[in-house]
Amino acid sequence: MSHQNTTEEKRETAILVGVDYVTHNQTGLSLDDSLDELEMLADTAGIDVAGNLCQKLDSPNPRTYLGTGKVEELKVLAEELGAGVVIFDDELSPRHQRELEKELGREIKVIDRTALILDIFAQHASTREGMLQVEMAQLQYRLPRLTRAWTHLARQSGGAAGRSGSVGGVGLRGPGEQQLEVDRREIKSKINKLKDALEKVREHRSRHRDLRRKTNIPVVALVGYTNAGKSTLLNRLTDASIYVADQLFATLDPTTRQLQLPSGQEVLLTDTVGFIQKLPTQLIAAFRATLEEISEADLLMHIVDISHANAEAQRLSVLETLNEIGAVSIPVLTVYNKIDLLDAVELTDLKQHHQPGSLYISAKNGQGVEELLTAISTEILKGFTRVDALVPYDQGQLISMFHEKGKVESVVHLEKGIRIKGLLPTQIVSYFKRYLK
Repeated sequence: MSHQNTTEEKRETAILVGVDYVTHNQTGLSLDDSLDELEMLADTAGIDVAGNLCQKLDSPNPRTYLGTGKVEELKVLAEELGAGVVIFDDELSPRHQRELEKELGREIKVIDRTALILDIFAQHASTREGMLQVEMAQLQYRLPRLTRAWTHLARQSGGAAGRSGSVGGVGLRGPGEQQLEVDRREIKSKINKLKDALEKVREHRSRHRDLRRKTNIPVVALVGYTNAGKSTLLNRLTDASIYVADQLFATLDPTTRQLQLPSGQEVLLTDTVGFIQKLPTQLIAAFRATLEEISEADLLMHIVDISHANAEAQRLSVLETLNEIGAVSIPVLTVYNKIDLLDAVELTDLKQHHQPGSLYISAKNGQGVEELLTAISTEILKGFTRVDALVPYDQGQLISMFHEKGKVESVVHLEKGIRIKGLLPTQIVSYFKRYLK
């Protein structure tokens, strides 16, 4: 499926479908808000939304997800609105998708939120790593859903259809069950090759991180809900010139830039892929190499769009994903962005409900950015100890270590050695213990 938004290509029209589970506790966005977000996703993918359909259920219908009457209502609505796509807000099981396609007819495509997000990622991946990750996620999603509609129709020409698509000389419309099995094996083979390729990417990233550790430059990772303003902030702080747009997943591939803090400390600032509620598990698995950049960071800057009606639900969704990737032990600065969109009264009111220590900025106009840089310096320096040492001249390796690993504030050459003052990572202070003043 491809929905590239070009001037020549007509955008597809869709109906959104959501289910409100009356017996479940609502932990994320409300159904209305979730469907609003789904509409933004559809727009990002190049699809126009003509309407939506909702149903309250205790649990999904085992066969068609929706109740039988609701499926019929959906079919009529799609015909009335000329919709060629139906997008479900929750992930459909392979059976649900197959049965819905049967009920709605071949001319209507049935997809879910997961497939839509995967499609957007496929459009926005620009590096080889991003493309590998998205392709693997798409194949993992497609494998259990493989039907005749997903198979390579090109095989029906030439000898392929003759080998597997006919019985007793009578041609079949589809490639047949035998061809489905061939396709399954091909997809599994491709997934294994992609896993190998991504493992090499992971090893390459790991080697890069090892080199970074040797230089002892702290890594600060920008995390947050999609469209919270991470790329805008990175551009503001480092002149990174990253593409910015008011849409979901405008940037996908991570970008790292060097930043000098007011304290003089150098840090590496990494912009990471935006999170979203119901982030497909296939993507979390496929983007493991990229997400490790987050779990290996020294500090996380959690950017929250303070102007969004569901800012708190988005914040909690990000924290949930951070927990899934094992990044909960890393210090976090919570940074509320887009304060330029609020008036003073609104901002004061919201601050009363936030955790102490939260920061408030506008990445767009720079408001609050100086305070943010100071806070980053303070957090980074928490891992350092102030040291005043007289190091003998024959201990040159320690002087080198101080320069490489720490932040030197003064050096004085004395008769008995070199007096060096500054900040050292706490874990290596013991090397200087006997020489401390």
